[in-house]
Amino acid sequence: MEREYIAATITEKGERAARNGHPWVYEGEVTALSGTPADGDLVDVLSPKGKYLGTGFYNGNSRIRIRIISDNPNDRFDGAFWLRRIRYALAYRKQVMGEDFRCCRLIHGEADRFPGLTVDRFNDILSVEVLSLGTERRKELILNGIVSELRAMGETVTAVYERSDSPLRQKEGLECRTGFFEGPGLATDLGGHVEITENGVKYDVDYIRGQKTGFFLDQKYNRLAAAKLAKGLTVLDCFTHTGAFALNCAAGGAKRVTAVDVSADAIALAKGNAERNGLTNMDFLVADVFDLLTDMAEKKNSPYDMIILDPPAFTKSGATVRNATKGYKEINLKAMKLLPRGGYLATCSCSHFMTDELFRKMLHDAARDAHVMLRQIEGRQQAPDHPILWNVPETDYLKFYLFQVV
Repeated sequence: MEREYIAATITEKGERAARNGHPWVYEGEVTALSGTPADGDLVDVLSPKGKYLGTGFYNGNSRIRIRIISDNPNDRFDGAFWLRRIRYALAYRKQVMGEDFRCCRLIHGEADRFPGLTVDRFNDILSVEVLSLGTERRKELILNGIVSELRAMGETVTAVYERSDSPLRQKEGLECRTGFFEGPGLATDLGGHVEITENGVKYDVDYIRGQKTGFFLDQKYNRLAAAKLAKGLTVLDCFTHTGAFALNCAAGGAKRVTAVDVSADAIALAKGNAERNGLTNMDFLVADVFDLLTDMAEKKNSPYDMIILDPPAFTKSGATVRNATKGYKEINLKAMKLLPRGGYLATCSCSHFMTDELFRKMLHDAARDAHVMLRQIEGRQQAPDHPILWNVPETDYLKFYLFQVV
């Protein structure tokens, strides 16, 4: 059957990546085009020998020139195609998240074969980020499909809010956009706050002004693991943001929890969440974590049995990994020195570029310099609503470890 799409021939290197299941074709890997595709159009991807490899979104503005969405030559990329993809993604979340289906990530970009699309569910609110041109052009079809499928499952969707304000959109030739999405039966005039419950802890989520889509769902079960370990302990939660790790530990029976963040706004929100849950075994501190740990180390004064390190991504590119490693090592080294023998450390990195191998090496080096040994309790990753495709390394980004310092 004759194909209706313009063909893009790619290099042997690009062919190897595509055959291994990686969906990205970079600009230097496209050697020829059979026509002139508009940005956002679908193109067929061919090997140097003309063999079909897949079909994807073309964008001449982006370093990622083609984002492959299917390797099935019989697919027709109509509404029915996208509905199948939506149903598959929702059925997966319903199965793996169970009762947490009301508060989870519904679409995780390339891991669900929706390039550049994130959809987080906070009860009856969907918070959305679109980072690719091809998806942007089909946004209305996809978002309406998600809403209709959720409602068909008996789920309530009151509003969809778009948080497409990342600088990454500029690399796709897109302007930043935020605002309520207009669709059948969807509200467009809400205040931007919704209450969620995660691990039995209630949170106020600001899906309009909060970071990313409003709340970080990927650490859901890691917070639960830390909380189980924190019972009866005095805990320092660094980079607390909205207080999620701290709140889980306090609710889990920690003796006392101190939540620290450099942002006064974040601390105010964390305090509000503590009040919302009636938690009184908590203290809050606005401070730079690096300075705080340094000061405590110099004074050799640490009342904490457990320290949690959940920093923002110190690196968002391969070029800055070395400097990021220094930052990770500095905070982990100081935490290891501050903890008593038998104390506990929870530490993580949310950067894909800080690989697990690099992160583990950094921890080995920090432990050596701190003159301690680490007894691993658990090694974890992101929650299963943020699935990892082994053929797409970029989907594997969160490293989380629990240790005892011995």
